[in-house]
Amino acid sequence: MEINKKNDKDRIKEMIKSSKFFIFTKGTPEFPMCPFVATAIQIFKNHKIDFQYFDILKEEGMKQTIKDYTNHPTFPQIFIDGEFIGGCDKLRELEESGELDKLMEK
Repeated sequence: MEINKKNDKDRIKEMIKSSKFFIFTKGTPEFPMCPFVATAIQIFKNHKIDFQYFDILKEEGMKQTIKDYTNHPTFPQIFIDGEFIGGCDKLRELEESGELDKLMEK
């Protein structure tokens, strides 16, 4: 079992490096299964942010591994430049403060 966890953590690292903006979701951008995911996706769309995502509902085994990886209990989980920044609330804070626009420029 430990080997799978290690492989899953490697997959997580590869995923978050695949795009400047990456989000672990419940559902898809077209059909979010959580209001917080829907809000985060809408913020990305409003700012025309190109992002990648992973739907944790498609692979339930990854859910706990992702939580362990970030030490964060809820979804969505958002990464910018490979760094975990938090969930929907943190993304809203970045948007409201103008930091999100600055991160897009980098």
